[in-house]
Amino acid sequence: MLVFISRRIALAILVGLAVSLLAYLLLFLSGDPAIALAGDSAREADIERIRIQYGLDRPILVQYGDWLWNLLHGNFGNSVYFKTPVAPLILDKLFTTLILGVCSLAVALAISVPLGVLAAIYRHSWIDRACLAVAVLGQALPNFFFALLLIMLLSVTWQILPVSGSDSWENFIMPSIALGYYVAPAFMRLIRAGMIEVLGADYVRTARAKGLPASTVVFKHALRNAIVPVVALAAVQLGFLLGGSVIIETIFALDGLGYLAYQSITYKDYPVMQVIVLVLSAIYVLLTLAADIANAWLDPRLRVG
Repeated sequence: MLVFISRRIALAILVGLAVSLLAYLLLFLSGDPAIALAGDSAREADIERIRIQYGLDRPILVQYGDWLWNLLHGNFGNSVYFKTPVAPLILDKLFTTLILGVCSLAVALAISVPLGVLAAIYRHSWIDRACLAVAVLGQALPNFFFALLLIMLLSVTWQILPVSGSDSWENFIMPSIALGYYVAPAFMRLIRAGMIEVLGADYVRTARAKGLPASTVVFKHALRNAIVPVVALAAVQLGFLLGGSVIIETIFALDGLGYLAYQSITYKDYPVMQVIVLVLSAIYVLLTLAADIANAWLDPRLRVG
């Protein structure tokens, strides 16, 4: 197990370094950063002065090495637009994004677990087809369109929830539903497949033969074992929710990393953009690493593979 964990940690470090390089190269994908910072109407002398001021006149690999060295020492640079250090700016917004991600994951599980269990119990029935239809709709419906539908219904028509902001827990209800419903189908299909397999196992048939109530057989014996792969998937999906919250946070004006990313792209705030990409990617890599370790602990065959 220690060898497996060591290999996974080494792989995670390599992935993190690759992501950091890509995050830094984002600075140069849209053209010369000095021109973007100075403006299209800036004089050549002003562009050259900015290029020297930000060290953009040096080779790219040298710039990346200095940037990575500063990151490892806790220096994340300064925001061009907000005129403040990047580190406290990111930390201030990260908490909102984490709340949104966790709440969205809770919504996804609240939707997918009952539907997956019902679809497995009543397999090939109209209930099964209805549950699958709900899952297909959630995956086919763009989350930004679903978010707009929620706003029209719950904020404009019924006026029971606030449209935007992040001041209270009510502000997170509609964004969590919009994000959670989008990822719920993956959980539902996994739970349905796992429940179908477990319900046909010998120990479940033995439990039924003993005369145990159907609810005990389903929830204590079957669901308890079918839910194990969902734990690993939840870690990966949480990383996806954190990284995919840009559109939802922008629609609902949540003061999180996603909305900050939108602002930094709009105002060409490259230092903030780079750190946001790096932070979200690092969280995703760490969650994937945790999922791999959890899977290996639950299934020893994976360690050999």
